[in-house]
Amino acid sequence: MAGSANSKKLKLLYLIRILYEKTDEDHPITMEEILDSLLSYGIEAERKSIYSDIELLTLAGIDVIGERRDRNFFYHIGSRRFELAELKLLVDSVQSSRFITSKKSDELIKKIESLASRHEAMGLQRQVYVADRVKTENENILYNVDHIHQAIAGNKKISFQYFNWDVNKKRVFRRNGERYELSPWSLMWSNENYYLVAYDSADEKIKHFRVDKMLHIAIEEAQREGKNIFRDFNMGTYSGAVFGMFGGELENVRLLCDNEMSGVIVDRFGRDVPMTRTDGEHFTVSIIVAVSGQFFGWVTALEGKVRIIGPENVVKRMRETLKTVSSQYE
Repeated sequence: MAGSANSKKLKLLYLIRILYEKTDEDHPITMEEILDSLLSYGIEAERKSIYSDIELLTLAGIDVIGERRDRNFFYHIGSRRFELAELKLLVDSVQSSRFITSKKSDELIKKIESLASRHEAMGLQRQVYVADRVKTENENILYNVDHIHQAIAGNKKISFQYFNWDVNKKRVFRRNGERYELSPWSLMWSNENYYLVAYDSADEKIKHFRVDKMLHIAIEEAQREGKNIFRDFNMGTYSGAVFGMFGGELENVRLLCDNEMSGVIVDRFGRDVPMTRTDGEHFTVSIIVAVSGQFFGWVTALEGKVRIIGPENVVKRMRETLKTVSSQYE
């Protein structure tokens, strides 16, 4: 009796697998194919029992559709937890993400493919190919993200080592391998990379670090610091102020812009940025930015259609930057 009961349970589980793996709207299967598929798993079944099983699955909320096509009756899974278009979006995101290694991307994509039928999974494989995509080499990044989330949820500090690449493409630790100890407050996605935003109590300032360059993360017993600073912290404002995630002192910078640059300003700083008309051809904006070479590079790339007009110390730095770059091409 026990063996018979187990066989019935296995039959139902294998039936679910067969329907999810082998069928979709364009690829239904007949009752004969269902019975043959069950037999390949070592399960012998009668048609009558399969009818009852399909009715049971339908009552459980699984969308099994049966319909007559020509002279045969076919079955397939209707709605799934994820639509094919949604799976394509997930696969594309995984494949194109720089912070996920190639190996981990392949593993994740295989898991995503298992949410579709075999026929749809083939379409997903064609969907995801991206030539020469630059990917991180840090296999632990997903676990890094998990550790950071745990520390934030537990209100704990973290410690880690941080590295850069040298001219020989080898890892070189910052601070000669000495561990950083910071208070993590948020994770941010920018320029196709994950960044940790944290408070450094030693320097009394907010800092950010690329998660794929962090190694050997440990959750410390010490409680996080910087609560007062992060109480009114706006991640959107911070990400808009820091160009290319290069650090710099925050300044209230005034820009004089040609009218045609209004879209560029809105795209970069959002629709809430105040824009003041100065004449029929120009407007000004005041924005908080981290003044860095990346910011000056952004202004330069706009070919004079956006100009820094204040404060004077930032204008002076822009002039010096332009002179330095120009001298290298003389």
